[in-house]
Amino acid sequence: MRYEGAVFRPPSEAYSLILQATLGCSQNTCTFCGMYKDKKYRERDLNEIKEDIRSARMHYGDVTRVFLADGDALALDTEKLLEILQELYTVFPHIDHLGIYASPKSILNKSPEELKTLKEHGLTIAYYGVETGDPELLKEVRKGFTRDEMVEAGKKVVASGIDLSVTLILGLAGSDREKSERHALHSAEVCSEINPQFLSALTLMLVPGTVMYRKAQRGEFVLPNPFEVLRELRTLVEGLYMKDPCVFRTNHASNYLPIKGTLPQDKAAILQALDMVLQKKDDRYLRPDYLRGL
Repeated sequence: MRYEGAVFRPPSEAYSLILQATLGCSQNTCTFCGMYKDKKYRERDLNEIKEDIRSARMHYGDVTRVFLADGDALALDTEKLLEILQELYTVFPHIDHLGIYASPKSILNKSPEELKTLKEHGLTIAYYGVETGDPELLKEVRKGFTRDEMVEAGKKVVASGIDLSVTLILGLAGSDREKSERHALHSAEVCSEINPQFLSALTLMLVPGTVMYRKAQRGEFVLPNPFEVLRELRTLVEGLYMKDPCVFRTNHASNYLPIKGTLPQDKAAILQALDMVLQKKDDRYLRPDYLRGL
């Protein structure tokens, strides 16, 4: 296997074969993100990808889980993606999970028929960073898409039959209480509209070299404290109204309080757990900073 630069994956892909189909991120403008700064976005040669697939078979045997990297492999031309999928399922006939990162742009550039075809040929899940549903905050962090475009893209994946895993970022609005509440409420609205199969809330950690990190150094951005983050999380959960089951998690290493449940049925229990921690304000309930990570 050949890898170029730093390689990133969702936490749930820890035991997957990671195959770089693209390098870097097609957007790469978000102020909080330090990923893929070591390379420019480009597609990998199809023959190289196929060589890596066959090499992986020799080294790892018949794997069952595959993740297509880098930051936005869905941006590949559909025909090229289908050829990669065909090669993977030929070389690894027992694959039961095949994931990919997806951006609003790459989703919106695909027709509904293309997404359904990718599903039929073995793409099982797409990971989609919404980050926030607040229109102003989306502009501020340079996500590059509007609130309505984020919703349209998410619903498009869900309609295709591909499972969708959405990510939000707690603390993205900083320590301003009013801004934090807008971030949580608008994010809840967007995610309720999309109704993904999976929803994860990470907690912002400032990455050296990013625009947001430099703003914090200048005093223009202040991170919320742990209990302000949990208050934001409670507002988010209270505002979520899922019609279909959605697995909700805050078990990423960045989070202060790991939570897992299925919405809507576990909503009351999650709110009760958050209320207890917020009432006690005891640091012993929280993951200490030295154990937190990206």
